[in-house]
Amino acid sequence: MRQYFSQRTGKNLGAARLSLPDVKSLFKSQYDQLVDQGYFQEDLGFYCVDADFIPGKLGTDLPAEHLLALRKDNLWPFHETIDNWSEDDLFDVIEFLYDHVSQPTEKSYHSYSGCGWHCSKFDRKAGQAEYRAKIDRLLNSYSEGFELTDLGQVLALPDSGLAPLMEASLPAAADPDNITSRVNAAVEKFRRHRSSLNDRRDAIRDLADVLEYLRPTIKTVLASKDEADLFNIANNFGIRHHNVAQRVSYDRAIWYSWLFYYYLATIHAALRLIERGPASPGAA
Repeated sequence: MRQYFSQRTGKNLGAARLSLPDVKSLFKSQYDQLVDQGYFQEDLGFYCVDADFIPGKLGTDLPAEHLLALRKDNLWPFHETIDNWSEDDLFDVIEFLYDHVSQPTEKSYHSYSGCGWHCSKFDRKAGQAEYRAKIDRLLNSYSEGFELTDLGQVLALPDSGLAPLMEASLPAAADPDNITSRVNAAVEKFRRHRSSLNDRRDAIRDLADVLEYLRPTIKTVLASKDEADLFNIANNFGIRHHNVAQRVSYDRAIWYSWLFYYYLATIHAALRLIERGPASPGAA
């Protein structure tokens, strides 16, 4: 998101991050606008001055549907309860609404008593894309920074400059079960809201396991010393095994981030080297 002069030059430090009350207030405004434009009518229904409540796909008992989906009974109606929400409540509702937003493609305006738009056809993907764009403007600037992914999950933003690595797709030839799904799961675990240091260590271990799976093939594209160094790092920093020779007196919060990005980048590089095949003798 574009930063304007005083934020960009560090002269408005107080405005650099949104507080929870700030982001809830802004979310309420965005939500109310989308409701007025009919973006939740397909699933959540709407009120008409002539016909009372017209249900959507979730039916007539919306409190029950919210309880089943969110396991919370104190959130509906959203715009009336939001002042009491915790951060977890906010993220739950953001994800829930992502699943139930859709852009109206056919609608008519019911002018009687200012009733509003009545929508009849919808585009789910277009609605989700627009919803994400609006919500990310808020989440990117909240606390340490978050985003709503295209799977509808609120995750922590990657460290500055490393977003392309986190978002990069693995080569199409990568084994979907033993490589792709495991790497994607590790990335999600590492970026999960309030992930603990143990969660992050487990994510690093998962990436190291992917490299172990690739190890026989990696040997064909890397020098033996380089190949061994990949695994020495995880072994010596208490990631994959536990013994008295390991280094454990280090700032895990800092080093876990470095280890995670190191292994993720290595997997991408190794897969592309494997895809290219062994270098010919004498190649530079």
